[in-house]
Amino acid sequence: MATLIRKYKLPSGQTKEDRITDGERIERYLGMFDRNDLKQIEAGQKVTIDKDEWQLLP
Repeated sequence: MATLIRKYKLPSGQTKEDRITDGERIERYLGMFDRNDLKQIEAGQKVTIDKDEWQLLP
């Protein structure tokens, strides 16, 4: 089961981390990445978009 990890900062400065395991939600989030970012994230690399860090773990 794949896990999509999203790290982001709150306006207060606190760093939060979401671990998404639902397959439908993962597919929905992956739809917002452009082609190059999608290749990187599918390879397991960290991708930063709008100050959010994303990583897909198998």
